[in-house]
Amino acid sequence: MNQENSHFLYPAALYVSPKPGFIHTILGSCVAVCLYDPVRQMGGMAHYMLPLWNGEGLASPKYGNIAIERLIQKMESYGSQRSQMKAKLFGGGEVIQTQTDYFYIGRRNINTAYELLGDYRIPVVGSSTGGKYGRKIIFDTYSGKVRQRYVRRMDVP
Repeated sequence: MNQENSHFLYPAALYVSPKPGFIHTILGSCVAVCLYDPVRQMGGMAHYMLPLWNGEGLASPKYGNIAIERLIQKMESYGSQRSQMKAKLFGGGEVIQTQTDYFYIGRRNINTAYELLGDYRIPVVGSSTGGKYGRKIIFDTYSGKVRQRYVRRMDVP
């Protein structure tokens, strides 16, 4: 991986590269949406932590509905057309054990991505979501390919 064209994406952020490069991130219950335009050979990623913004406070890409909308807008600002975009989804693992459905943040994050991308008519062409482990992913914005490695949580004494 060429470090010159490499970008690490932190939670609650998004990044679009009109030039060939790599976007990498680490996910637990967060979800990364990778958008790729095969015609323009460019892509971008949003990494969000929570499913929906409730209208209070700042409308941040920390929330899935805000992050996905802004990612699409950023891709369009570089000349991509929504009808050409393809999506891949990663993350949403249940890395924190809980007995309450409300706290299944990973599952809710995944559902938000599928619902919103469906509303925008952007097909999901690949995914690796859910489960008990985190993920480290590297997205090639030129080819649209994503490499993934599972990350097991470390037991802290």
